[in-house]
Amino acid sequence: MESVDVVGVGIGPFNLGLAALLEPVGDVRAVFLEARPSFAWHPGLMLPGATLQVPFLADLVTLADPTSRFSFLNYLHQRNRLYRFYFYEHFHVPRQEYDAYARWVAESLPSCRFGHHVTNVEPAGDGTCIVRTASGLGNEPAVEYRARSVVFGVGSRPAVPAVAQPHLGDEMFHAADYLSLREKVAGAAAVTVVGSGQSAGEVIVDLLETGLRTGQQVDWFTRGPGFLPMEYSKLGLEHFTPDYIDHFRGLPADVRDGVRAGQDLLYKGLSAETSERIYDLLYTTTIDSDDDPPVTYAARSELVAVEPAPVAGRRWRLTWRHRDEHTVFTRDTDIVVLATGYEPTPLPVPDGVVSTDERGRPAVGADYRLQLGDGRPSTLFAQNAELHTHGVGAPDLGLGAHRNTVIVNALAGREVYPVRRRTTFQRFGTAGLDAGPVAPPGGTTARP
Repeated sequence: MESVDVVGVGIGPFNLGLAALLEPVGDVRAVFLEARPSFAWHPGLMLPGATLQVPFLADLVTLADPTSRFSFLNYLHQRNRLYRFYFYEHFHVPRQEYDAYARWVAESLPSCRFGHHVTNVEPAGDGTCIVRTASGLGNEPAVEYRARSVVFGVGSRPAVPAVAQPHLGDEMFHAADYLSLREKVAGAAAVTVVGSGQSAGEVIVDLLETGLRTGQQVDWFTRGPGFLPMEYSKLGLEHFTPDYIDHFRGLPADVRDGVRAGQDLLYKGLSAETSERIYDLLYTTTIDSDDDPPVTYAARSELVAVEPAPVAGRRWRLTWRHRDEHTVFTRDTDIVVLATGYEPTPLPVPDGVVSTDERGRPAVGADYRLQLGDGRPSTLFAQNAELHTHGVGAPDLGLGAHRNTVIVNALAGREVYPVRRRTTFQRFGTAGLDAGPVAPPGGTTARP
């Protein structure tokens, strides 16, 4: 059994950033384990032309340590792409390049070990944790680690509506698998896309760029309020900061849930560029034509039933309920792409180890430490499991470096990287708003 200070479970962008920030910290020995054979970031949605929805400064390390050798700019420098990026003049980089950059970082870090599937993490009696893996690639034996701390970066998994789950396959699948089935989708006579977020929009763009020429029937439905843009104003973006995390964490749990329920468009929705591209494709195809394109899209429509199509030439009959009119309608299709989002991947710990709230969500402390069910001091941490406790920035790449700053400092027991405060111009709470004496009508000075 190998003993280390930290085991990272999962190597997505957040734990990879943690590995990069821990690399120069000589007194913290860390190992990061990933079941996949190599780094891959949303490979099923690596569509041509897709870009990050955050600036390149939201790389793995820059917002914590701009001098790190694992920055995106150093990646470009090492690959002799710095001048090309300079002339590229885009703040939002291609998704394929972010994936290549992260893979470069992973391959540069000896602490990142791929092909090791963690099956169980269990606190030991001496305050450490035992981390167990299954047999790795190439029939490598299962391994056990004893770790002083564990950081979970297990990410999320596709969320699939219950009515669709019995029918999953290569004719009904989550958008996470789109690229591997893209050729089959392109050859279908009728395709339905479910959902209204960025992934759905990118799939629609891909379908329209070829399908409008071939006459492919495209249906696009969402249970949401509309095909709305994600908030991307500069003042709105201040919600993705350490300041807003501090404010949000200070609210009562029920207030936090209420606030977050009205913030979907801060982190969900279509980019303005994707929305414009879809409309422009529809517009240009109708030039000098009285016919509408073979595209039907509508919001407030919820998928309520799936069955084999009773008509020749179609695979599925989908039943929809309109949430405003309370009416039901059916559509026949061949392929269904479920761009229905993601849900947290369960942590590989025995039931009861981690304390949860009444909705089954893990209790996450200010330093991203998971609370243990038995009340003992915890050495378990989690990445992107704190949407309900820390706010809308939890899944955002731009706050990954800040979260890792806090976690690194907690692991090292000292300030390795400074935690920045007053990063916004906006005040989220009332702190600091007491301006002293005010003059009421009539001119007599009074205190509030």
